Amino acid sequence: MVDVLWFIEGSEDEQMDPDDAVKVLEGVAHLVSELSSDQRSELIDLLGTMAEAEADPARREFLQGFPEGFGLLDDAV
Repeated sequence: MVDVLWFIEGSEDEQMDPDDAVKVLEGVAHLVSELSSDQRSELIDLLGTMAEAEADPARREFLQGFPEGFGLLDDAV
């Protein structure tokens, strides 16, 4: 999931229709909003682990910003 979102975030308008990209990103944000508190915490932990292991600074920044950007921190423990 994260790889697909990373691709969409980095896509130019010629690669993917901007309206479709927004729909996908909003859809994922909605899905993660439906996760339980425990599931959100697990995902946040996994994203942190992935960010720590990431060598590409831009991708690391994306991973670090994912929880806030996709609404995981609203009700996270």
